Amino acid sequence: MVIDIPIALVLLIGLSLVFDFLNGFHDSSNIVATVISSGAMHPRLALLTAAAAEFAGPFLFGVAVATTVGDGLVDVRLLHTSVVIAALSSAVVWNLITWYLAIPSSSSHALVGGLIGAAIIANGPEVVLLPGLVKILIALLVSPPLGLLTGFIIMQITLWASRGATPIINSLFRRLQILTLIGLGLSHGTNDGQKTMGVITLGLVVSGRLDHFVVPLWVVAISATAIALGTSFGGWRLIRTLGGRMFRIRPIHGFTSQIAGASVIMGAALLGGPVSTTQVMSSAIMGVGAAERMSQVRWMILRDMLVAWLLTIPVTGGFAALAWLILPAF
Repeated sequence: MVIDIPIALVLLIGLSLVFDFLNGFHDSSNIVATVISSGAMHPRLALLTAAAAEFAGPFLFGVAVATTVGDGLVDVRLLHTSVVIAALSSAVVWNLITWYLAIPSSSSHALVGGLIGAAIIANGPEVVLLPGLVKILIALLVSPPLGLLTGFIIMQITLWASRGATPIINSLFRRLQILTLIGLGLSHGTNDGQKTMGVITLGLVVSGRLDHFVVPLWVVAISATAIALGTSFGGWRLIRTLGGRMFRIRPIHGFTSQIAGASVIMGAALLGGPVSTTQVMSSAIMGVGAAERMSQVRWMILRDMLVAWLLTIPVTGGFAALAWLILPAF
């Protein structure tokens, strides 16, 4: 039996998996930087552990984020496959640019900006679903300060609980980071991996392969595999940025920042809110450092990240609009 699959759908799925791989590659820095910098795990083992946890995440904790991204942001009835392809092309290009420049930017912002930009240029502003857009923007805007605050509080609690302890407690924090790394990997796979699932399922609905939005199991499987593979390779440029340039990371910093980041990211995923792992973990690391001593954090690094975050949605929206204009009509 010959299965007739339109070339546009093949391209859409292929680009989605490239985006997913780059998401894992790009965000590996957020997952393992503190574990590596604090000496808790060997870099390769840390990356493989995180990748395995990311693969398992979507199977264990559902697909609420995929539904928000794929069915809640833009009106599926008005879309064409070319809109989704243009959005993905924009997000992929932005991920490659920011990886090359070693800027910890947001894949979530890139995808949202791409979808909005391509959809508006193709169908007008009415294609954007305001309730879904507001939900996504709230999640993206609230999660970084929440990560900062959570990191600050958890670090303060940990410092109080370990007061008077001997330096040997660092060995305990190193061992505990194995568990927190797994938790962070599960939360990242649950949140970020679902964004690709949402886009692929969106493409299946737009192309008529599905009559309503429901994420097939095979989409969960290939998306989880792609993000796990990306993480296993690791974005070393960004690992160095997050792991050493903010302040000198010790085991207690890695332990507390991972708990803070995993809590915020997983909570958002269960509520269906797509968040930026880059933003949450960067903020959590800042909060942890500030809880110990404000002066030890290199706050100028945060300025560079803020610039990238503010630019991502408008730039990727512009890239996607341009891509839609020059792409052939699929």
